[in-house]
Amino acid sequence: MKGRTNVRVGVAAALLGAAAPARAHLVETGFGGFYDGVAHVLLTPADLLVVLALALLAGQRGARAARWTLLAFPAAWFAGAAFGAFVPGDGALPVLTTLTFGVTGALVALNARLPPGAVAALSVAVGLVHGYVNGATMAPGGAGALEVTGAVTAVFCLYTVVAAYVTTVRVAWGRIAVRVAGSWVSAAGILMLGWLARGSV
Repeated sequence: MKGRTNVRVGVAAALLGAAAPARAHLVETGFGGFYDGVAHVLLTPADLLVVLALALLAGQRGARAARWTLLAFPAAWFAGAAFGAFVPGDGALPVLTTLTFGVTGALVALNARLPPGAVAALSVAVGLVHGYVNGATMAPGGAGALEVTGAVTAVFCLYTVVAAYVTTVRVAWGRIAVRVAGSWVSAAGILMLGWLARGSV
């Protein structure tokens, strides 16, 4: 019995020694750096939810707000990522990134009457925060310009599709559905903040 235990411990130690190093916050798709960056945004809940929430908000506020945000948001994300990649520091900021999508979702749920300039300014602030977190957490895992470009491309494409669709919604039930989606995003933010407060995340 003791011999079997020693063998199991030896096998486990060998497997742990042969394991590849873990790279936090960087998903490796096997298709190259660009697609790793795309996957990073799509598989990071805070990033995915903030892009969806901002697209819902901009689309809800009309075509002008959506157009102003179309370039401002990805450009701010890219600038934040570049800064985060070159400035050392703890780049996780889970409370701040949770607040960004939670508050943006709440604005959608409340159908907040923000002018296009305010939506664009919010998109710049959100893009800088999430971009910085991307750069600061992806760079230690070996990410470079290609991964950041993939992440920004995913942000741009996802934002464009959702915002463009929401601007075309005219029927009352469709507008209500947009507000309900915003409330779900906000609820996810509240839940995440609760987990963070309990130290569960």
